[in-house]
Formats: sequence, structure tokens, C-alpha cells
Amino acid sequence: MRRSPRIVTEAMQSYSFSRRAWLLGAAQAGVGVMLAGRMAWLSIAQNEHYSILSEKNRVDSTVIPPRRGWIVDRNGVPIANNRTDFRVDIIPDRLRDKDRVLEVLRQLLSLTPEDMARVKIDLDRAAGFQPVQVAERLDWERFAAVSVRLPELPGVQPSRAFARHYPAGAAVAHLTGYVGAPSAEQFKATRDGLLVTPGFKLGKDGLEKALENRLRGQPGAKRVEVTARGKLVAELATRPDVPGKTAKLTIDAGLQEYAARRLGTNSGSAVVIDCRTGEMLCMVSVPAYDPNSFSDGISHLEWQMLSDDDHVPLMNKVTQGLYPPGSTVKPMNALALLDAGVSPDQRINCTGAMRVGTGVFHCHKRGGHGPLDMKGAVAQSCDIYFYEMIRRLGYDRVAPVARTVGLGQKFDLPFTTQRYGTVPDSAWKLRKHKTNWRVSDALNASIGQGDVLANPLQLAVMAARLASGRALQPSILADQVHRDAPVLPYQSEHLQLVREAMWAVVNGGGTGGAARLLIPNVQIAAKTGTAQVRRITMAERRSGVLKNGQLPFKLRDHALFVCFAPADNPRYAASIVLEHNGHTVRNLDTPLIGRDIMTYMLDRDRALASLAEVEPTWGGDIATRMAATEAAYRAARNPPPAAAATKTDSVVPSDAPAVERATDLANQTQAALATNTVAEEGSTESMERGE
Repeated sequence: MRRSPRIVTEAMQSYSFSRRAWLLGAAQAGVGVMLAGRMAWLSIAQNEHYSILSEKNRVDSTVIPPRRGWIVDRNGVPIANNRTDFRVDIIPDRLRDKDRVLEVLRQLLSLTPEDMARVKIDLDRAAGFQPVQVAERLDWERFAAVSVRLPELPGVQPSRAFARHYPAGAAVAHLTGYVGAPSAEQFKATRDGLLVTPGFKLGKDGLEKALENRLRGQPGAKRVEVTARGKLVAELATRPDVPGKTAKLTIDAGLQEYAARRLGTNSGSAVVIDCRTGEMLCMVSVPAYDPNSFSDGISHLEWQMLSDDDHVPLMNKVTQGLYPPGSTVKPMNALALLDAGVSPDQRINCTGAMRVGTGVFHCHKRGGHGPLDMKGAVAQSCDIYFYEMIRRLGYDRVAPVARTVGLGQKFDLPFTTQRYGTVPDSAWKLRKHKTNWRVSDALNASIGQGDVLANPLQLAVMAARLASGRALQPSILADQVHRDAPVLPYQSEHLQLVREAMWAVVNGGGTGGAARLLIPNVQIAAKTGTAQVRRITMAERRSGVLKNGQLPFKLRDHALFVCFAPADNPRYAASIVLEHNGHTVRNLDTPLIGRDIMTYMLDRDRALASLAEVEPTWGGDIATRMAATEAAYRAARNPPPAAAATKTDSVVPSDAPAVERATDLANQTQAALATNTVAEEGSTESMERGE
């Protein structure tokens, strides 16, 4: 059925139009309200956020690394300071068209093929946010040439900063440590933007690391107005950085450098302490690395060269080295005997050997010294005297005295690498080895061998405490000196007798005559020492014991020396420990080195004149010898380009595998000697009468 058409009236049309108009108007009003609300949200609630984004689009802000606080000596002489440095880095994440950018930089900075090879390898190995150094120490012309072409060099970051500088170079390496670029692990752990700022470096080792919070300072910011394409429009107000605080040490920079030079080609260390306050005046370990080279970015080749060196330049021998102290403990032994009631006039007849049970124990003087009292035994370094006396007394009466004068002791110093050694006794052996103390253990300990171990700092403290009669605490920070040290719990007469015995070592016909000072009316008191590092077999003894000069370096005896001066009014005390020195070269042996170091403190010109005579015979000064060594190493190996790449891992000298290997070898050697009886062979004390 067909429906009739619907008739639309004018009223119906009007109603339909009005409803649509109302709906459309409502929709428009809703959209308007939403737009108004959004505009209000953006302009009011989000005002700060978008203002910052707008400012960032208009203003380019660059973090300015803070100037690092200086490290100065007791007289204000800089040991570590800062120099103005124009440098260029690349941020890998921002780099575009690497080959073109590197070619432009090569031309602008006059980079060598070796420089280009290093940069390319470093870029391939670096984390994306980690700056890669292209060049530093640039002159203004080359720095400006890069700066004006920045818009076409994405990822390139020229900066004017302050680079760390160590004026004395290798002479202070193990004292200061060095600074270097933060590692990727350090950034990930803190997410501190300063750590990825080109030119920023933090302490990696030594005092630089220990004093990081004091030395770092607060970063600043440089603000410039730029176009959307990054072109500079104007420089805006810059927030200056806040420099780190200066750290003042007790060290004498002149003595530190002199001692490092005077140790010559030895592998060893020297420590000097003020007998009035316990202040450390020098702390030298040689050979060493150049901290300037490490701070600039050491290459893999240089790291390998240092790791291969059998003198272990990466080790801080003052705090990480442990050595049998040898006969340097005999003055301390004498103090223990006196404290136990032994008369200093009681004599022991040294025939060169004594029988204990089934063993025969020898003195270093095969023919014997004859009858000796306590002073004579110290002066002549007689083994038989101390064997017999400590066999009677027992080493358990000696060990507490050794600890009181500093052996086996931990000191409150800003070094995390201290190793403390061992002062053995019956309780220690039972606890560690589950065996009882034997007479041979006591005899070994009585001549500073067996299980007795000390570091050079402890030996210097021992000398300073015997000289001063006070329990001095060593200090290296000028604001943390431990003054007014308590008196040692020993009679002053006993301490004076020990000092007189040490005087006789040098000035009374003893073993250290070569150390006699050349300064009129000033005398030095000392004790020499020699420590074996190998077992001498009976077969070798029958055929003739090999001299140190006939042995490989690692099998030679250690040479040790402790001293103080002036002998009648002690002002300075020192220890010198030379690894595998073997007393083979007279002007590189401990007595003459100890003499010259003490002379420097009392008559500087005389000491410098003495050094000028002998240093040329060793191949020149430290820097000259290091340069020659590196040149020879490079020529012998003809390294590939990859060897020039910057070492970027987090391993530092004090934790280096080479240091661990040297420590393990020393521990194994000591364990082997402690198992055997070195005392049966006698010490190998060198007779240095200075005739």
C-alpha cells in the first residue's frame, strides 16, 4: 500500500533548524571552553615548564668544570696545580658525518696520523656520552679556528678549562696520585651531569682520590643566546665556578724531589719524618709513572711498558711494599732486652756460629766478632749476640716492644693502600698456622727475617720513636698533625743507650761508616740492614755462596737503612728500603743515600753538589731516563696503531695486575723463607765502614 507523502510545514522547518543550530552552538561552545581551558593550562599551570623550554631553545647553557683545589707543600709550594688549557673534545652521541668532521679537525688542528688513529680508536671504544679528547694544550689560533666553525662540526666541543699539572712529575706520583676522566661506571652510578662534561676530571688514585670532596669545587655555567641553527647571537651572564679548597701537606716539595732523584735507578722508597711532630717530610717510591701523562690520558703502550717493568713503577712501595726489615730491628731488639732486665754490659762471645739443637746458626761475619756487649752488637750488627739473647729471653718479650715502636701498626693517613706487615709471636703462629712457636722462629725474628714484615713507613716511624722517645703518629695533612705525642713506656736511660749504639753504627766503626755526614760537627745515627729473599742451599755454601752481583735482579738481597740526625739532638728520622739492591753499587746503596738525604735537610747546597756528581752516571735525571726507557721500549716492539689508543678502563696503578703479581711473588718468597731457617745461614749484612 502506497504511503501518502509527508507534508513539511514552515513550523516544522523552523523547529528542526533551531535544534540543529542549538546543537552546533553547544558543540562550538564546548570546543571553545576546551580551548580556553587548554590555553589557561598552558599559560598558567605550565608556564614555568614552557618558559624553560623556550629559554633552552634560545639560550645554550654549558657547564663549566670547577677549578680543582691545589695541593701545596708545607711552605706553600705547589705540588699539584692547574694550568689554563684550550682543548677540543668530541661527544660521540652528537657526532654526525664522522669522517668529514675528523678531516676538518685534522686540518684545523694539524693532527698527526698517530693522533688521528688514536681518536678513531677512542671514538669506537667510548660510551656515547663520554667525551673523547681530540687535542689539548692548544694555542689560541687553533682553538679559535675550531670555535668559529662549530655550526658545521656537530658533536665537537671546544672548551677553555684548567688542566691538572704536577711540577715535579714522577717524583710525586705515588704521593698525589693523578686525575682522570670519569668512567662510564661512575656516571651510571651517580647520573651526575658534571661527570660527562668535557674537560672534567676527578681523583683516580693517591691523595687526589682520597681528598676528592675537598679538591673538587662547584661547577659554573656559561650561557649564550643562539639562533635555531645554533649560531651565536650574544653572550649572557655567566655563573662562575667555585674552586675547590687547597690541601696543604706536611711534605717538603724540595726534599721530595731530591730524594726521588737521589734514589737513582733503584727500585725502592724513602720516608723522612720530623722527630718533633711526626710530620712526614717526604714519601717517595721509585721508579714511578708521570702523573701528568696519566692525567692527560695514558696510552695502552705506556701502560704495558709500566706493567712489564720488573721494578714495578705502578706500586707505591712506601705503603704497599712489605719487606723483612733485616738488621734494622736490632736497636729495637736491644730496647726490648733492656726493658726485660738484660744488662747492657753483658757480653756474648761471637765465634761466627752457634749450635741450637741439631742446627748451626751463623753470623754474617764468618770468623766471628769475639766478645761483644749490647752497644757493640748493634754497631757490628752481630747475629750471634741477638740469637743467644733472644733465645734466652723468648721472642714473646720482644714482639710487644716492636709494636710499640710502630711495626705492624696501622696509621691514620689518607691512603687506602696501606699494608701493615706482621710482628709474629707464639699466639700469632698458633692462630695462623696451628703450630707451636719454635726456637728457630725466634732466631729468624731476632735478625728481622722469618715472619717479620714491615713497610718503609713503619720503619721510619720506628726510627723517629727511638730518636724522640715519644709515640709519634705520622701525618701528611697540615691540618691533622698529631702534636704532643705521649712518651714511650721505656726508661730514658735505655733509649739513650740505643741511640748511642746507633751512633756507633756510623761513627764508631760499625757497619754504616759510609753514611758519615760531611757536615762539620754534625753526626748521624743509623742502622743498616740486609734482607735475604732466597734460600742458600748447602751445596751452594760448599761451592761458595754467590755474590749479589752474580744473581738475577729478583734474587738479590734487599738493602735497608734507618737513621736520625743530628745524633745528639734528633730533628729528622728516615728509612730507605731498596728492593733487590744487593749493595752492588756504592753510590746507589743505602748508606750514601741516607747520608745525602739527611744532608739535604741540614745543608742543602752540599747535598745538591753531591747529587750533581753522581746523577750523570745513572743516565741523567728522572725525566731523561724515563724518556730513554720509553723510546727503547717502543723501538723494540714496533707497536701497532691500537697501542696509541687512550686507556679508558677503571684500573689504576695501586690496583694494577702488575702490583698484584709483585705482591703475590713477595708473599710466596716470604712464606718459603719462613718455612726454612734463614738464621741457620746468618744474615748477609754488608760491612760499610767508609774507609
